[in-house]
Amino acid sequence: MGFLLRFNPLLVVAAAALVTGLAAGLEPVAVLAAFGRAFNDTRYVTIIYIVLPVVGLLERQGLQARARGLVAGMRGATVGRLLLGYMLFRQVTAALGLTSIAGHPQTVRPLVAPMAVAAAERQGFDPPACERVKAMAAGTDNIGLFFGEDIFIAIGSILLIKGTMAQYGYDITPIHLSLWAIPTAVAALLVHGARLLWLDRRA
Repeated sequence: MGFLLRFNPLLVVAAAALVTGLAAGLEPVAVLAAFGRAFNDTRYVTIIYIVLPVVGLLERQGLQARARGLVAGMRGATVGRLLLGYMLFRQVTAALGLTSIAGHPQTVRPLVAPMAVAAAERQGFDPPACERVKAMAAGTDNIGLFFGEDIFIAIGSILLIKGTMAQYGYDITPIHLSLWAIPTAVAALLVHGARLLWLDRRA
């Protein structure tokens, strides 16, 4: 009901949890303790509230301008090569389980996208094409992470696949799932890499 009336989603969820706890016979203090325990158990989720102000402060101090200037000084840098290098970095780090080392707020928006746009402008891309380059930078991060993380044996998606297969009687070890994710990751790198290099030919 709260969502239909367009109330604050956080307040709606908190009120629903409180009402549910009281309806289940819990004391108000016990409900509050459950809130605190859930927050403490998933405190890593709130790291975004630290990352965003830091990135904003760095951008205010000229991070994007420095990133653009760095690309301007690299003679062989093109949009395709730059994004292909980033995709390879993203896949390798995700395969090692370092999924949070990069991402849209911490690397794509403040670093990768401005560098790609600077390379695009130097190659003669028009403004609409530069907007597509920004979208391609975001998509490259998604593809690199999505197809790289399944190589890491302890990622949630591997455990989900193992659990689902076990329900249907297939006993598959996580290491086999991870190994079979490698050809898929290589195929994704080749296909999307070709798309990225094709960007240079459209300049």
